[in-house]
Amino acid sequence: MDDKRNLIAAILLSVAILLGWNFVSEKFFPTPAKPDVTKTVAGAPGATPAAPQGQPASAPPSGTPAVAAPVAKTTTLPVEAALATGNRVPIETPSLAGSINLVGARIDDITLTKYRQTIEKNAPPVRLFAPGNSKAAYFASVGWSAQGIEVPGPTTLWTASGTKLTPATPVTLSWSNATGQTFRVEYSIDDKYLITAKQTIANAGSAPVAASSFALIDRLGKPTDPHEKDSWTIHVGPTGYLDGKSVFDVDYKNLDEGGAFKYNSAAWLGFTDKYWLAAVIPAKDERVTASITAPAADNYQTLFARDFKQVAPGTQVSTTSRIFAGAKEVSILSHYQDQQGITRLSNAIDWGWFEFFEVPIFKLLDWLFRQIGNFGVAIMLLTVIIRGLMFPIAQRQFHSMAQMRLVQPKMKALQERHKDDKPKMQQELMKLYKDEKINPLAGCLPIVIQIPIFYALYKVLMLTIEMRHQPFALWIRDLSAPDPLHFLNLFGLLPFTPPSLLALGPLALLLGITMFLQFRLNPQATDPVQQQVFKIMPWMFMFIMAPFAAGLLLYWITNNCLSIAQQQWMYRKFPQLRAAPVK
Repeated sequence: MDDKRNLIAAILLSVAILLGWNFVSEKFFPTPAKPDVTKTVAGAPGATPAAPQGQPASAPPSGTPAVAAPVAKTTTLPVEAALATGNRVPIETPSLAGSINLVGARIDDITLTKYRQTIEKNAPPVRLFAPGNSKAAYFASVGWSAQGIEVPGPTTLWTASGTKLTPATPVTLSWSNATGQTFRVEYSIDDKYLITAKQTIANAGSAPVAASSFALIDRLGKPTDPHEKDSWTIHVGPTGYLDGKSVFDVDYKNLDEGGAFKYNSAAWLGFTDKYWLAAVIPAKDERVTASITAPAADNYQTLFARDFKQVAPGTQVSTTSRIFAGAKEVSILSHYQDQQGITRLSNAIDWGWFEFFEVPIFKLLDWLFRQIGNFGVAIMLLTVIIRGLMFPIAQRQFHSMAQMRLVQPKMKALQERHKDDKPKMQQELMKLYKDEKINPLAGCLPIVIQIPIFYALYKVLMLTIEMRHQPFALWIRDLSAPDPLHFLNLFGLLPFTPPSLLALGPLALLLGITMFLQFRLNPQATDPVQQQVFKIMPWMFMFIMAPFAAGLLLYWITNNCLSIAQQQWMYRKFPQLRAAPVK
């Protein structure tokens, strides 16, 4: 029994660590203030971002264009004021709205028209990109480095052919220098989130030119929403598929400490938030080098560049870069990965080690949601399916519990007889299990299996945008957020928000009650320590789970109710479970 008690204690400790870490980290570690979500959800106020000057003094050996010192700091503006300045070409698709800034040829104005910043009816759309002279600068840019000639830079004013960028109407920007070189960027866009930039340098001069093209994402500041912080379960920050692997080990803190990360190959790289991604993508299997750097304080940049090539007089060289700017929808990322050849773009969602298990859970839940139309009901049906699949295991658990109940008198006799000789007691217990054909671990198997299922659902609810802002019923308007009602402030009648530790709502209370009833139906443990643990656990979990997503609590409450029904049925099949052990 000591081994079983230690096993139960280890399982309880593992569950407590798994579920309690996010709460502890948010409660006791400092977090920055929340951003003004009416302006942007992607950046933060700060200095004007640095940008490549576009004309490095010499060609770096790796082919990566040099990034010059930051431009002089200018007055930062609200996003709306920054958008009112400069010449712009509108962008309009079923999924995106925004504009291209003709100064610098930057894509620095992107809003996601399908998503709102809050669940309120008239909430503004989510803003991803913002101009470089705004308080939340975040943009994509393409350009060139060259030797001995002038190339376009961040202050270059381009000429546009085309009045609007749509899936049916591309736009071409052009600019020429004084030595006969013409630079063109042909922008096209699909109906989702992928922008293609075809970069061309045409040499009409009298001498060959060595030039290199690049693409970058530049971001000022980092997310300040506590729910957008990098954590051990969800990566937020620089990412990409670099040097043949997905990069999740570089964060803003590394860059703030002066880190600069160089890579010899790149399939894509950029910045990921919890639900959004901005990334630059070279052509498939194209040879590029890449870097993740912080060119200035609170300014972060991901960049890939091609090797320098000779452009002979009378010829031109074209390269193609792509820019992803949008929501991390699982189906769209998979489509770009499979149909556009963007290697492991689906890894922009930080599934973690259990991707093989989490993705099927997501696909089943998403399919149920699309069939029913209510995400809460889909979670409940998913719980029923999981319990159905686990029914044979649960039946085996109850059978094992019934056998253990019958042999308890013999076990107690052995423990009394050999209480001074632990090795002998264990040996006799093992012999008793073998003679009675009992597996002492069978009762723990459903608990062990539930842990990865629960963790997979937790990741699905926390990571996938398909679950964001989905309502259930009554007061539950967003299953990806915690229960909005709290007993301590009388369900919002008192003008304050309770701390997470005390933010108990109806769902958390239901969780505690159903777990208490479930444990009451279990045969009482003979060990006093186990008895105390099972008495405290329901109420401990009630407090631990209160700050978690309402959808997660709905899953657990449904699971508890099904367990109670299953236990009642099993008691009728194994009546000896209720009977007192014979002495």
